[in-house]
Amino acid sequence: MIRSVFSVVAVSLLTILPASADDGLWNRFRGPNGSGISNAKTVPVRWTEKDYNWKIDLPGPGHSSPVVWENRIFVTCADPATALRTLLCVDAPTGRALWKHEEPSRTYDQHRDNCYATATPAVDADGVVITWTTPEAVMLLALDLQGGELWRRNLGPLVSLQGSGSSPILYQGLVVLANDQEDMERSPARKPDGPNPVGRSFVIAVDRKTGETRWQTETKTFMAGYSTPCVYQAEGGRAELIFSTTAHGIMALDPATGKINWEFGEPFLDRAVISPVVAPGMVIAGHGAGIRGTRCIAVRPGSAPEAVAPTLAFELTTAIPMVPTPLVKDGRLFLWCDDGVVSCLRVATGEMVWRERVDGAYFASPVWVNGHLYNVSKKGEVVVVAAGDKFEVLHRTALGEPSYATPAVSGGVMYLRTSSRLFSLGGPR
Repeated sequence: MIRSVFSVVAVSLLTILPASADDGLWNRFRGPNGSGISNAKTVPVRWTEKDYNWKIDLPGPGHSSPVVWENRIFVTCADPATALRTLLCVDAPTGRALWKHEEPSRTYDQHRDNCYATATPAVDADGVVITWTTPEAVMLLALDLQGGELWRRNLGPLVSLQGSGSSPILYQGLVVLANDQEDMERSPARKPDGPNPVGRSFVIAVDRKTGETRWQTETKTFMAGYSTPCVYQAEGGRAELIFSTTAHGIMALDPATGKINWEFGEPFLDRAVISPVVAPGMVIAGHGAGIRGTRCIAVRPGSAPEAVAPTLAFELTTAIPMVPTPLVKDGRLFLWCDDGVVSCLRVATGEMVWRERVDGAYFASPVWVNGHLYNVSKKGEVVVVAAGDKFEVLHRTALGEPSYATPAVSGGVMYLRTSSRLFSLGGPR
């Protein structure tokens, strides 16, 4: 039932991990550690149609973001009529399709703003890992850089009225996935006269090479969340995997064992959709309902094995994003809301610097490039804002069709994904 189409392409692999997004690494949702930050200097602030390096048609729509390893771009697509899933590998310099891997599936009910290709892949020198879901299965699938299957894991059924969206990450020889599901008995989406199953929620880490379980941590089930984890590294301390879920709030796990080191201490009141981000001595996450975020919190992490409890640094309850993930850079916290309100705050205190409206509706998350914020509206308009203490809209350009995907930046080039196309912009001339 699986078919892969390959072109005859010699793939050269480097064994040294690139040092930054500029060196060819944007290997997960929102790039290095989910920060959305690139060191690129060659992405233009203003451009016209003739400035694109190339623009290609994709084999289907999708909300997932592109990821890049060296000179290869990976993007997922899905046919809304049949749910056929496609992973496409594209040659970054030319836009030529190198190979594609297809997986037949089936259609099922989900949120009107979700799709069958929402989770963003993760990639490294050994290949690419993707997540496909149906009500019957949460599937982790690993392919090598030529498109050959390495392993697959069926993690069991999915209970979630709105579908899925969490993306896998790669960390120290592990593939880590937050499998956060729904308790339909307690969910606001409960059906009065129908079946209301309870999903099984857990965080799992499998071996990058073999797919075998290294650890699995059971978590509480309430309302399914869609955030993707990141890593917090305390100064002089050990690294922790950071998750945000409705049932646990912010949660830190030991990457070696899966043990919960600390939790913020209270659950969120509604869905955790934005992904957590880190700042020096701080973890930031939030939750929301409908089309608005309701609360964003900044927490000073706890510690283990000393069992020091985390503490609240500050919280925000107005102009909070529901879907777009925050961004931290140069002592500033940027919040880009679903309704086009953008805020700049002091990340150390939560003090407001400015708050302005750029218009449009947004599901994509902002990225920072050379002192500027780039984001793409659901209608497909790219908006560039100055990432400083003074608000200024620097440029707007229409991509011509809807977009829910966050831009990727690698090798000095920005890759923009719309419903049916992939664009390449910038880079050395």
